[in-house]
Amino acid sequence: MDMLLRLAGGIDRLSEWVGRSVAWLVLVAVLISAGNAIVRKVASVSSNAYLEIQWYLFAAIFLLAAGYTLLRQEHVKVDVLLSRWSRRTQIKIEIFGLVCFLLPFCYEVITLAWPLVVRAYVSGEMSSNAGGLIRWPVYALVPAGFSLLALQGLSEIIKRVAFLTGAGPDPARRGDKSAEDELAEAIRAQEGAKS
Repeated sequence: MDMLLRLAGGIDRLSEWVGRSVAWLVLVAVLISAGNAIVRKVASVSSNAYLEIQWYLFAAIFLLAAGYTLLRQEHVKVDVLLSRWSRRTQIKIEIFGLVCFLLPFCYEVITLAWPLVVRAYVSGEMSSNAGGLIRWPVYALVPAGFSLLALQGLSEIIKRVAFLTGAGPDPARRGDKSAEDELAEAIRAQEGAKS
């Protein structure tokens, strides 16, 4: 179990790194959007490439950060019935959902999307819009994002099985801090390190 927990820890670190890195794409998208709007209003110059790169960045943010979101337990859950059961039963249901729904869904999406990526790359598919971008990079985000999500799903399964066997802590318990509180703490720590 120790080897599996080390694997889960490595996957968690990868998801954490990807999630924190992808967060910078929000700033890039905002700057491109603002720059495009300013240039269009001031100089009456525009390009579909600027609009499409914003869509590509949004797709990258959404798809690549899905595993990070699962790691942070920030996906939407409907706990109407689940909250009435013991924690061990909840964990068993979560394992069932991850094994029977998440992983097969990720596999299916990856296997369906990959041929589209290859075809777009080989053919050099371009956007039909004037000045548009090549398409394969945005198509490649689908299997990449779902691969990261599947990896994080595997990590979550390992951590939950470890909890059930007594080899690890409850993976869903993060304490009483919200994501916003944790972000504020991280910013304060960075500011303190700079001083």
